[in-house]
Amino acid sequence: MTRSDLVAKISAIYPYMNIRNVKKVVSIVIDSITNALKDNRRVELRGFGSFSVREREESEGRNPQNGKKVIIEKKRVPLFKAGKQLKDLVNGCEVNERR
Repeated sequence: MTRSDLVAKISAIYPYMNIRNVKKVVSIVIDSITNALKDNRRVELRGFGSFSVREREESEGRNPQNGKKVIIEKKRVPLFKAGKQLKDLVNGCEVNERR
């Protein structure tokens, strides 16, 4: 699913909402998650999963073209961990929703 697919789906469910407003809402949600990860904060969406940032230490690798050793610099990478409810849905299990 792409961002435009998500906007179309939301617009179909809420036809009274202006499509520009739906696009803004989707952008705000994605930007909020992105900014939280930039600030090294964790984002948890109950029933869906959590986003976090993990630090990768400096390591040694090889250039595939010539086989020479190269240093891979330390970096931060985003991590997504699916929640139990999402895992169950993907695997076709019944899900008990808690409210």
